[in-house]
Amino acid sequence: MRKIRLHWQILIALILAIIYGIIFSNHYSVSESTMKKLTNRIVEDEVLISVASIKDVDFTSRNEFQNVLKKHLSADQYQKHGSTIVQWSVQNPYIKAVDWMGILFLKMLKLIMIPLILSSLISGISNVGSVEHLGRLGLKTMIFYMSTSLIAILTGLFFVNLFKPGIGADLNFSFKVEGLMDQQRSFKEIILDIVPDNIFTAFNDNQILSVIFFAILFGFFITQISPRPRQVLTDAFNAIFDVMMKITMFFIKFTPLGIFGIVSRIIAEQDDLGHLVQRMSLYMGTIILAMSVHFLITLPLIISVFGRVNPWKHMKNMTLPLLTAFSTSSSSATLPLTMNAVENNSGVSRKISSFTLPLGATINMDGAALYECVAAIFIAQAYGIDLTVLQQIIIVFTALLASIGSAGIPMAGLVMITIVLSAVGLPLEGVGLILAVDRLIDMFRTATNVWSDTCGAVVIAKLEGEKLPIDY
Repeated sequence: MRKIRLHWQILIALILAIIYGIIFSNHYSVSESTMKKLTNRIVEDEVLISVASIKDVDFTSRNEFQNVLKKHLSADQYQKHGSTIVQWSVQNPYIKAVDWMGILFLKMLKLIMIPLILSSLISGISNVGSVEHLGRLGLKTMIFYMSTSLIAILTGLFFVNLFKPGIGADLNFSFKVEGLMDQQRSFKEIILDIVPDNIFTAFNDNQILSVIFFAILFGFFITQISPRPRQVLTDAFNAIFDVMMKITMFFIKFTPLGIFGIVSRIIAEQDDLGHLVQRMSLYMGTIILAMSVHFLITLPLIISVFGRVNPWKHMKNMTLPLLTAFSTSSSSATLPLTMNAVENNSGVSRKISSFTLPLGATINMDGAALYECVAAIFIAQAYGIDLTVLQQIIIVFTALLASIGSAGIPMAGLVMITIVLSAVGLPLEGVGLILAVDRLIDMFRTATNVWSDTCGAVVIAKLEGEKLPIDY
């Protein structure tokens, strides 16, 4: 029997989760268990008496239950205890029977997050080699790829703040992020936190920025030691990364079950499913618009100015690899077609293409970087958190480095968004939402990655003095 591909399994799980969540939507009732939890929390007697007055009354709508609570509690009491009472009053054994799958899946993602980003960055940096070994061509290529990824992230940042797709999503997540909006840190505190007192404490506490800092430092200084131990360490971290990839591949197989657990609970919590669909559509539109601007305006402008070539001729020459990347969602599988088109259609030499394109497939992820930034801020908006400029800068920085470390990782968008969310302290439950539309976005994401790789090859070729048939 032919095996169903993973993205179809995820789609089926998503559809089943929506149906399951609609059929078994949440009911709210102050039960004996709710009262015991409130008593154990040492809630004021006035609150206990007020809540007890609606004990065992069944509410089919969260909004209806919240409105009744507001009538029985003062504004201060509701502000302090309202979201907790709502959380503890959910009566839905059918959702409780399946949401453990989502919780387990998120724990799996957290488990691989630190060792994966650590081994990925150290392996990638040590494999590139020292600055002297990298040479002029390598430095130009690295600067181009890092610059376009940063521009892509800033483009996504602009559009997600312009359209604010997550604002008003009302996803009933507020009780999970109580106090999070108060955890504002100054620039000095963030800089100090990047350098940990103890790296093992940073690992234990999931301090992503500290781990990234240590990985970059460790990887760079591997390139500075003598050849023999350098090769031993490089091989060791390559092997560790390979092992982490195997573990990630294994965990990713459970994505459909995780999606079913997460999405069914989210759907069951909704009073207005149509509004959720509207916000998700706006989220998709924001990402696709931002990628289109980067694809059709930013990158053509860059190769026109810095490469002095006709971007539309080059785009026409790249039709086959771009369509292949879009349909397969795999830049690695598209690489042979990309190299052939860049060399034979746009005239870039084998020397340039054989270096820039494989390197681009490894570290240049414009589409992924843009996606991670938009997705993280969308989730923050859905949680009702107004991120500061400093927190958004952290997202930009983490998305840039996470995109570099995501090459070759299966379902890289899923794995890397957990890293970006953790960097600013956001819970991971929102991952279920963005996974619902990830397959479609992944097609645009991969095409953007490949297009940026080809633009890099053309610009570097021109900077190296080559004459191309697409020159102005």
